[in-house]
Amino acid sequence: MPSSTRTEPAAGPALRTPVRTGRAPGGRRRVAKRATPYLLIAPMIGTLLLVLGYPLLDMVLLSFKDMTRKELFAGTSPPWVGLDQYQAVLSDGFFWVVVVRTVAFAFVCAALTMVGGLGFALLLRSVSTWVRAVIVGVLVAVWAMPFMVAASVFRWLSDADYGVVNWLLGELTGSDFRGHNWFSNPWEGYAVIVAVVVWGAIPFAAITLHAALVQVPAELEEAARVDGARGFALFRHVTFPMIRPLFVVVAALSAIWDFGAFSQIWLMRGGQPERDYYLLGVYSFIESFAVNRYSAGAAIAIVTVLLLLVGSGFYLRQILRTGEVE
Repeated sequence: MPSSTRTEPAAGPALRTPVRTGRAPGGRRRVAKRATPYLLIAPMIGTLLLVLGYPLLDMVLLSFKDMTRKELFAGTSPPWVGLDQYQAVLSDGFFWVVVVRTVAFAFVCAALTMVGGLGFALLLRSVSTWVRAVIVGVLVAVWAMPFMVAASVFRWLSDADYGVVNWLLGELTGSDFRGHNWFSNPWEGYAVIVAVVVWGAIPFAAITLHAALVQVPAELEEAARVDGARGFALFRHVTFPMIRPLFVVVAALSAIWDFGAFSQIWLMRGGQPERDYYLLGVYSFIESFAVNRYSAGAAIAIVTVLLLLVGSGFYLRQILRTGEVE
């Protein structure tokens, strides 16, 4: 008698209704990824706001007042004068002379720094390993030297009575340079100060540009040589376009640093710079602490900061362009 078979229904996969529990895990990961850079720089931003933000805000408020020694010694609040300090500063012809002088000084120093830095970078690329190590060591030592030491060295080199420069020029030209004061003529004085600034700035430019040069593909330059490119033509049309973004960034950064030059001039002139040697940083300091026009000095400092912000905007723009190229 045939046995009856009982067929059980096949067990299929259970159907589950998805339950929405808010933001998907992938969305949370994307938000965390976007927020991570800001969280990492938050401590630095907070420290900068604490260290620099309050003094800057206090200086802005001071520029709208009329602080004198009377209020300083008595501890009383100076009267509020609004934009009078800015009107007085911006209507002063000597202020604009100082602005033009500062811009010209920064331009010359940055240009010479980039030419010297590029020259050293190319030299580092062509010498042997041990020679490169020696040159880099010397550059780092120069870069690490304090402004006070560098200024003392250059003051000795350009000394009117015992300076090596006067002695060397006398030996080379046969003329008598004994007692020649380089700072009696502002053009000659600025030549010495520019030499101090450029001497201390070249190492950063040289090492940075050398790092860019070693990233230039050797195959690209070799292909250009096969096509007949040599010497300056090879550098101009092949090598330099590859390092141009970083070159512009370093040049902009050097100009910003040179625009705010103060220590070199102050030390080279023994803490008593003549009016011919006033740049914006020196002018603001003199107005604040030598003439005791504290609010006028604050107004000059604020205008200097605004001018530096323009240069910093250009610098950040070049950084963003460099990132887009990469």
